[in-house]
Amino acid sequence: MVKDMKKVYITSPIIPPIDKFNLLVKQMFKSKYLTNMGPIHNELEIKLKDLLKAKNFSLFNNGTIALLCALKTFDFPIGSEIITTPWTFAATPHSIMWNGYVPVFCDIEKDTFCIDSSKIERLITEKTRAILGVHVYGLPCNVLKIEEIAKKNNLKVIYDAAHAFTTEINGRGIGSYGDISMFSFHSTKLFHTIEGGGLIYNDDSLVEKIKGLRNFGIFSEEVIDDIGLNGKMNELQAIVGLLNLKLIDEEKGKRKKLKDFYDKSFSNIKNIHIPKIPSNISYSYQYYPIIVEDKFPCSRDEIYDNLKNKNIFARKYFYPMCADYECYKDLPSSRSENLPVANDIKNRILCLPFYGDLDLITADRIIKIINDNRFY
Repeated sequence: MVKDMKKVYITSPIIPPIDKFNLLVKQMFKSKYLTNMGPIHNELEIKLKDLLKAKNFSLFNNGTIALLCALKTFDFPIGSEIITTPWTFAATPHSIMWNGYVPVFCDIEKDTFCIDSSKIERLITEKTRAILGVHVYGLPCNVLKIEEIAKKNNLKVIYDAAHAFTTEINGRGIGSYGDISMFSFHSTKLFHTIEGGGLIYNDDSLVEKIKGLRNFGIFSEEVIDDIGLNGKMNELQAIVGLLNLKLIDEEKGKRKKLKDFYDKSFSNIKNIHIPKIPSNISYSYQYYPIIVEDKFPCSRDEIYDNLKNKNIFARKYFYPMCADYECYKDLPSSRSENLPVANDIKNRILCLPFYGDLDLITADRIIKIINDNRFY
């Protein structure tokens, strides 16, 4: 079969105007302030704090380093257990392991793909110190139930909000829930700084701790009293972020139109399930996942392969899931009988191309390829 020439990827980053970028780079070169919390970095940090409705916000050079520091903030004993989800990017459990802790995988909800709060308590042991939830595809975890469980069992709550930029619940910023929330500003995200990340936290006493952790544990010119790392965002990344902030509303508007088109199209296709966004949720428009039901004429993998054959690159996101990785598959919590929902979803989910510059003609072609049974 002849492939279409144009390649369509799962996402495409927003790009700031080159003239405005060059202008700020010239200002940066003139100032010779390139990193170490420079003026552009600080301006971006303040703007993101306000946009995300955060009490405290700290910028990082990437989301993984930010999550490492979030976990390090509490200095749990080595070997502590962190209850988390297998339905996430590798950085989530890896950050747990890099801190010397043990990830304990909890199954997910079939409708939101987030950690199933009804199954968390049965996993708590004397070694459990925290719950690390993930707001998957921008759909929030059951934050109120998780908060209730955490208070009852004296646990910390950390959220991986990499997919949840600007997600809100009843007008409240998603980062205000739990003890600390991590955001990713990687170029695949709705908002990006090429690479980047950040932490939101409510406890004012953590401000200096987190500042130190992202700067080698340096608290002043002569004081180094924590084991930190280099999590600082440089001025060049901050320039991209500052300019991209002006493009977010337009990008979200375009993605909403695309989502509405996809939603309407799939409403006429049987046995393709689309997650519903609750009315009280302000959505991040990060990904567009579909679930291929058993009664659909073809499998998820067949759809994926046929799209790929036509140069349309969807993504089996997340497949394999974290519990299947070689480094985690021997954990007791990784056993398939402990994760029935996640093990079912991993073979049926597919994230379709989803970004503002994706035209509706291409989106319609994607729909027709999925629905054309002649190809299977």
